[in-house]
Amino acid sequence: MDAYRSYIVFGCILAYMVMCIFVGLWAMRRTKNTSDFFMAGRHLGVFVTSAAVFASTMSGFGFVGGPGIAYKSGTSSFWMMISISVGMCIMFFLLGKRLRLLAGLTNSLSVPEIVASRYKSNRTGGLMAIALLPGVFIYLAVQIKAMAVVLFDLLQDLDWTSSISLEWCFVICCSVLVFYCVTGGMVASVYTDFIQGIIMIGAALLVFYAAMTTLDGGFTEMARVITEDDPESMQPWGTMGMISCLSIYFIMAFGVCGQPHVISKLMMTRKPEDSRHLLPLSLAGFLLSAILWVSIGITMRAVVVGDFHLPLEDADQASSAFLTQYAHPLLAGVVFAGLFAAIMSTADSFLNIGAAAIVHDLPKLLFQYELKNELTWARVMTVIIAVGAALIAYFAEDTVAMLGVMGWSAFAIAFVPTVALGLNWRRANRLGAEMSVLSGFVVYGLIFFNGTTLPFDFHPGAFSLLVTVTVFFLISLATPPDEIDPDIEELLEL
Repeated sequence: MDAYRSYIVFGCILAYMVMCIFVGLWAMRRTKNTSDFFMAGRHLGVFVTSAAVFASTMSGFGFVGGPGIAYKSGTSSFWMMISISVGMCIMFFLLGKRLRLLAGLTNSLSVPEIVASRYKSNRTGGLMAIALLPGVFIYLAVQIKAMAVVLFDLLQDLDWTSSISLEWCFVICCSVLVFYCVTGGMVASVYTDFIQGIIMIGAALLVFYAAMTTLDGGFTEMARVITEDDPESMQPWGTMGMISCLSIYFIMAFGVCGQPHVISKLMMTRKPEDSRHLLPLSLAGFLLSAILWVSIGITMRAVVVGDFHLPLEDADQASSAFLTQYAHPLLAGVVFAGLFAAIMSTADSFLNIGAAAIVHDLPKLLFQYELKNELTWARVMTVIIAVGAALIAYFAEDTVAMLGVMGWSAFAIAFVPTVALGLNWRRANRLGAEMSVLSGFVVYGLIFFNGTTLPFDFHPGAFSLLVTVTVFFLISLATPPDEIDPDIEELLEL
């Protein structure tokens, strides 16, 4: 069967893409207005929503970057898995019920619109929409680039597709993504996320079993082999050290509350009370799927150290190397489909929130104008955003790579104080929200673009988040409180 490995993997990915197209056609019949397109009509069940939450959280990072970090830094990568799990708990505690109640109370279709209602300021909401867009384009560009490169590498192994260029791989990936997002909007997005989540969990569990049987003695033997070569990598903090791990823990744990493509899913459930069921399901799904990055990363480190495999040129090759050399062809096909699922589950969310920001939020919040035929314009803008992100990914590799690293931290800086804290602290005001976002971006930009290394490898995103939260509290306390609508004030006191 190894002789047909490439064909089996290609068949699995093709079947997955065809499934996405059919879901888009099915969802088109359920998308009647902008509420359906942006918020799935707020009629999502618990299982669909929880799968959408953890699938959007995983992204392509968990299937590509995660194993690379585990391969390179050892147990340091565990802190990311732990911190995101804790972050999910924090997110549901702070936002799970309040976000859904506020969305229903104000009939909001987006996170910036929620911000505008909370602070009774269209300017503040408009600022959030503007802060959202660069991250949307960059994150989306990274996802599209990842899909195109993986597909291109796969097609090179097939005799009858080896002549297909990278440009055509961009076209193919974008076409499938755009088709089901344009036809079905958020309805298609969340239901494909549901299927994608199942694929990701299945792939992770199968990989865990395959990884465990790669060396005689399983993970115990792997830990022994790695420890003999580099004892530090198997210590509690790994090779990154305590301060670096704790700073990453901080930005990842609290940063979940600021990821708009994740927290927007909390606004789509049928009832606010559903949040109590979403947390255990989302957390279980994430932890099961996250097994993959630890399994592959540690296994590849062990086989390389044990001289069973040549050293990897790039740590991010850990997943592809494992699937090529140590996984059954059918398992490789399922995992590659899981990789596409992880990437597309994030990409479709960014397409949707980007279209909402341009078509709905900016005209309404900054110009007090609502577009006619908003649903049609949302579909048009979805295509434009996808094409723009693909062009960024293709023509500006260095910029995408550099800014892609900033994505998680940038969203955390913008939305953790204004949304996660603002919906739980009545004293927060619009000036504190606006200045915290601006100060956080200035500090992070100065550190990042100047190439400044903080003491003890403290993560610049974590430092910037500390700055933005501090500014948020200080300015809100030092300036008069804002007037809040009685209904919203009552909600904040729940």
